[in-house]
This record gives sequence, structure tokens and C-alpha cells, in this order.
Amino acid sequence: MATGYRQITYDGLWSNNIILGQTLALCPTLAVTNTATNGLGMGLATFAVLIMSNLVVSLFRDIITPEVRIPIFVLFIAGIVTIVDMSINAWLHELYKVLGIFIPLIVTNCAILGRAEAFASKNPVRHAIADGFSMGLGFTLVLVVIGGIREIIGHGTLFANASSLLGHSFNFIEMTIIPGYHGFLIMALPPGGFIVLGIILALKQNHEIRKKSRLATVNIEPMLINMESSLS
Repeated sequence: MATGYRQITYDGLWSNNIILGQTLALCPTLAVTNTATNGLGMGLATFAVLIMSNLVVSLFRDIITPEVRIPIFVLFIAGIVTIVDMSINAWLHELYKVLGIFIPLIVTNCAILGRAEAFASKNPVRHAIADGFSMGLGFTLVLVVIGGIREIIGHGTLFANASSLLGHSFNFIEMTIIPGYHGFLIMALPPGGFIVLGIILALKQNHEIRKKSRLATVNIEPMLINMESSLS
């Protein structure tokens, strides 16, 4: 069931994106994206788990029997999440305090188990890693976009406190977009996440509808031309 890398990338970044296509992992998406920095941190943690879980599941796919595959996959994911959780606590403790319970809850993220079951367990290692990479990258990008929009409207900044949460190497991405801005509180609160996510999903849906309409027009034009020529 091998799939081309281009299709894998397109699925992960757009058509089958964890949030925009599958509408999964909405709890952390809405809870931690009050700033772009938090979204980036959560996205990178999930990104690491996706790649490693896909890798491990693909490596053992021929050994694990179908009857016990789901409990084994959950065990793999739980072990990987524990490693990621302890690593963030050790090296990025400020970010760990901000994300809190949402890092261990990656275990319950249906997208992680879904990729292990639907893709990694049926494909070779290189394709499984590519799938984890593209799905994780797509998830991270959406979290950063949502967090960035909410942060700019809510606080007038972008990637605020990135150096303290993610390390001093991220100091260069801290920006003040609107100097002297007093903020729009609702965007920093959970309702802001619903508003921004709803708008993004609506825009994607509108784009897909327009794309299908254009393709239908392109496909029907040769048929009309043939009909006209046959009638004439």
C-alpha cells in the first residue's frame, strides 16, 4: 500500500490535514493556541510523537498480530509521549508549565493512533516517516497560524516570550506587530479559538468548492465542443 511522497506531503499539509481535513485534535488546538509560541511548542511536541510512533509501528508491523495491534500501538505511543514529556520538562521547563496536561494527553490524540492504524501499520518505514513528518508539519503550521492570528488581534504581538519558552535561539522571532495596542480580550480566550478555527475551515471549504467547480467546467467543455461538432 505504498503511496508517493508527493501525495503523502499533500495529504498531510492540506487535503487530509489533522485539523483542516480530519478535524481531530481540536481540544489542544483550541486550548493552547492563544499565542503563536504556545501553538508552535504544542505542534513540535506532536510532530516528534507522530514521526517516532509511525517509525516504531512500521518497524514492527509484520510482528504484531491484528488481534492485539490497537493495545500495542497505544503502548508504543504512550512510551514515546512519556519520553517527549520528560524531555520538554527537562530542557524547556517554562514551555512545559504553559502546555501542562496537554503534553501527556497527546496519548489520547486520535490523529496519532489513526496514522499508526491507517498508514504506518500498512507501509514501509520510509513512507511511514514521511507520513508522520507531513502530518506533524501540517498540524504544527495550523496551530501556529491560529495562534498567530489570535495573538496579533488579542495582544498586538507575534511569538511573544518565545525566547523564554522555547530557548534563547528563538529570540529573533519575537515581534510587536501593533505598538501601543491594548488588545482584544476575546481572541485570547477560548471563544477566540472557535472563531478563528471556524473562519479557517470555512475558507478551506470555500476553496475546495471553487476548485471542484473549476475542474467540472474544464471537464465539461470538451464534451460540449464534441457535441457541437457532431451536431454541425
